[in-house]
Amino acid sequence: MKIAYKYRIYPNSLQKEYFAKCFGCVRFFYNKSLQDKIDYYNETSKTINPTPAKYKQEFEFLKEIDSLALANAQLARETAYKNFFSHRTQFPKFKSKKNDQSYTTNNQRNSVKFSDNGKYITIPKCKRIRIKKHRNFEGTIKSVTISMTCSGKYYISLLVETEDKKKLDQSKNAIGIDLGIKTFIVDSNGKSYENPKYFKKMEQRLAIEQRKLAHMQKGSNNRNKQRIKVAKIHEKINKQRDDFLHKLSTQIIRDNQVIAIETLDVKNMEQNKLVAKSVVDASFSRFATILEYKAKWYGRLLVRVGKYFASSQICNVCGYKNENVKSLSLRSYTCPNCGAKLKRDENAAKNILVEAIKQIKAGAQPDSLLILESLDSLSKKPPLQSNFIA
Repeated sequence: MKIAYKYRIYPNSLQKEYFAKCFGCVRFFYNKSLQDKIDYYNETSKTINPTPAKYKQEFEFLKEIDSLALANAQLARETAYKNFFSHRTQFPKFKSKKNDQSYTTNNQRNSVKFSDNGKYITIPKCKRIRIKKHRNFEGTIKSVTISMTCSGKYYISLLVETEDKKKLDQSKNAIGIDLGIKTFIVDSNGKSYENPKYFKKMEQRLAIEQRKLAHMQKGSNNRNKQRIKVAKIHEKINKQRDDFLHKLSTQIIRDNQVIAIETLDVKNMEQNKLVAKSVVDASFSRFATILEYKAKWYGRLLVRVGKYFASSQICNVCGYKNENVKSLSLRSYTCPNCGAKLKRDENAAKNILVEAIKQIKAGAQPDSLLILESLDSLSKKPPLQSNFIA
């Protein structure tokens, strides 16, 4: 398997200058070749694959940087095209120098290596970059990505080919997860985790710093200093959120063999002006992605329940579907059919787990069927009538 390890690096002035050239050349080649590709298609209705060699004859400054950086930019452009025509992503966008900058190169003939003391790393055309190697790894380095954040910090990501992670011992626990804004998740055991809302906590401070930035003269040193202040606030928010999501996801993966999670239509939720900021701050999609790859690493099973499954409206006791529960303001209610007292989020989490167990059985996944014997009672419902759902 391949895993990326990210480290902070501290390049000197000459190394920063070289990185700036790489970032600019990669961005120029990507945008120029993408535009040529679009123009050629508009004229002939055919596609082309422009290579770096075509542009090096006309733009000689492209020869000053690592050739593999341009080759990887070409691969990234073609991958973006294929993903678009496979209806997986939007049309490729042009790169901007206002965002984080990066370029990728490959490790050929041990061109990427650490010093004996682990304090320096060497990459193609750039030697002895100071690095903070805060953790070790085992495996072969396949490629490296150098990146610079908007605040001016430099990082290196090493893509390492290594052995599969050791699988966790089998657990007999299964859990359903209901995602929310006020309470980040409520599980089928009734346990809840509050949403830390890192952006909301920093929003007032961010607004003050952004207001100062807006009043400064463009191109001035003071404006650049203020821009870095704003960028650092955004970085802090992202790091806090990532730390929370990783710790929570690791805990869930360790404790449960089967994790059932609802699929949310995040894009539609972001269109609602009342909750758009909160939805972005919660980062539901990021959390689901982290759960998914960690489940693969450690031998767990993540089941996604369809976004049209009415988890909140169904009584987990009798299976009755109550249409009146659509209102989000109704946090707890009594089932009109069986009289059970239900909490909206906990009830939804239990229904998500039941639906996931049905999907597992329908797919007959042998790795998880062993633990479902103790969970059979969860998926058994009374005979359904006209006002009941399966």
